[in-house]
Amino acid sequence: MSLRASSLTGQHAPPQFGRTPTSISSRGAPYAAYKSPFAPAYKTAPHWHGITLKTAVKYGTLLGGFGGVAGIFALFFFAEVPRVRDDIILKIPFLEPFFKKEIAPEDNPF
Repeated sequence: MSLRASSLTGQHAPPQFGRTPTSISSRGAPYAAYKSPFAPAYKTAPHWHGITLKTAVKYGTLLGGFGGVAGIFALFFFAEVPRVRDDIILKIPFLEPFFKKEIAPEDNPF
């Protein structure tokens, strides 16, 4: 019976709901699977929800780098705000000469 004929007569295959032959056959087997003595010894890496220590270190380093760059950007972006300049930037020794604002006495209105 072709696809067109089955749809016209109302005959449909029963729904599968994601049950593949692999998932059916691998669950609840009353015996252990055979392991050859010549096969390589595989070990599952310890993980938390699929995140291993290796991936956590990799992405942690990446996020730390982006966070450091974002922090330095924010510091220089807000460098002209007097509070940021006086409280943060002027306390960094090698940046002090570049950001120190001195007003000449003849330009001071007071």
